[in-house]
Amino acid sequence: MAIDPTHRGIYSAMDMDIREGGEIEAFYAGHQEPIADPIDWINAPPLPQNVLLTSVDKIINWSRRSSVWPVTFGLACCAIEMMCTAASRFDLARFGMEIFRASPRQADLMIVAGTLTWKMAPWLRRIYDQMPEPKWVLAMGACGTSGGIFKGSYSVLPGFNKVVPIDVYVPGCPPRPEALIKAVTDIHDKIEKMHPTRKAGE
Repeated sequence: MAIDPTHRGIYSAMDMDIREGGEIEAFYAGHQEPIADPIDWINAPPLPQNVLLTSVDKIINWSRRSSVWPVTFGLACCAIEMMCTAASRFDLARFGMEIFRASPRQADLMIVAGTLTWKMAPWLRRIYDQMPEPKWVLAMGACGTSGGIFKGSYSVLPGFNKVVPIDVYVPGCPPRPEALIKAVTDIHDKIEKMHPTRKAGE
């Protein structure tokens, strides 16, 4: 379609020039001072007081420690104490753990709370394998440590370490919420000692 050279817009050429000139004059009036050299920002008094120097490892470990998401894996009576720990009285959310995930692909901590039978063991291992690295496992209760009162039973595992690697054991039958919180802080300590930017063997 051909352009009609005689077509007039909303504004006349004179109005357009006046409008653009006004915008340029306003921009010019507000930009007379030069922007400071970045070296001046660094040497300014507020900046040195508000800058922290650290390593990449420290930042990564801090972010991991502050946002550990557990996968829900309550098997027996210890799960009641785990739920109590997540409730308002003990407030596990203080440690960035208020989100118990139903999907292992969104979790990095498995709290296995209760009695694990051989029939359930393959599913525990499957959920563990689906969790992304890095991941940690917390065995809660006497059953997780040694089989507890069911030790010697044909149907119960004598410890979760037969199926998955355990990072922290929480003794008790069942352990109190304070014991679980202490175990969570032990997991945090392990995370703080990691070196995520180094290759294995360095």
